[in-house]
Amino acid sequence: MKITKEQVRHVAELARLDIDEADLDGFARDLGDILEHAESLGRVDTTDVPPTSHAVEICNAFREDFITGHLENKDALENAPEAEEGSFVVPRIIE
Repeated sequence: MKITKEQVRHVAELARLDIDEADLDGFARDLGDILEHAESLGRVDTTDVPPTSHAVEICNAFREDFITGHLENKDALENAPEAEEGSFVVPRIIE
C-alpha cells in the first residue's frame, strides 16, 4: 500500500508529532511496508483454524485452599513502628 508524504504529515499532525521534512520519505516507505504486511495477513486461509484468545495455551497452577488460623491483632501490630487502639498509625496524607 502506497503512503504519501502528505498522509504521513497529516497523521503526524493529528498525533502532535514533530517530524522533520527529511524523514517523511522514510516514514512513508516504512508505513507502507507495514500496511502491506498487515494486508497480506488478511489473505491467509483461516477457515479451519478455531478462534483463540491467546497464542499459547494458558494453564494456571492453583493450590488447594486450606483453612488455617488467622493472625491475631497483637501479632500483626507487634513490629509496627507505631500503633494506637489496636490499629496501625500511618502518616496523614489528606488534609
